[in-house]
Amino acid sequence: MTLNYMFQLGGWAMWPLLLFSIVTMSIIIERFIYFLLHNLKVEHVKKNVLEKIREGKVSEALDYCSSCPKKLLSAHIFSAGLRVLTLGEHRMEKAMETEASEKINALEGGFNLLLAIGSIAPITGFLGTVSGMIGAFSSIAKADEVNAQLVAGGIFEALITTAYGLSIAIVAVSAYYILIHIVDRFSARVEEGGSEIVTALLMDDYVNGAERQ
Repeated sequence: MTLNYMFQLGGWAMWPLLLFSIVTMSIIIERFIYFLLHNLKVEHVKKNVLEKIREGKVSEALDYCSSCPKKLLSAHIFSAGLRVLTLGEHRMEKAMETEASEKINALEGGFNLLLAIGSIAPITGFLGTVSGMIGAFSSIAKADEVNAQLVAGGIFEALITTAYGLSIAIVAVSAYYILIHIVDRFSARVEEGGSEIVTALLMDDYVNGAERQ
């Protein structure tokens, strides 16, 4: 039984399900390419920044972060905090939080749509099944003789949309949780790294000195 034949048996509901499947795969592919093109590593950048701070080379730490490629997201988040060092601890933390929020929002592009499709696709499939069952029972009611083949054939056709809808939902929701896990892990590491950088500056009295001035 070919995919095209199954599609025809499914009826009208297969068209929105086809659209959902195309959108789902497009988002998944686009997001994975976006993640591959943007470096989500944090540890290496954090280590270099902390080393320079502990050596008393805060300006070099800022220069290092600023010189990193734009696609190395953690470097530019830390850079946002180091640029406002003279304004004090709380302003540094706020600057890094704001920059991190912007980067994370960019990483999460399309996530809500994936989750929405994961909810709507099975409902659309069920609606197609109900519509198909109505047609099947209508045919049974009009038939002079009812046999198992007629009943089973109608139910089989009606259940195709449910299977397609559930399959799309599984892919969409699974991809969502995989992608959100990657973003959450990046977010946690950036938050930890920012906290360590601020602590290192406080221990060396850079921020306190700036606040006193």
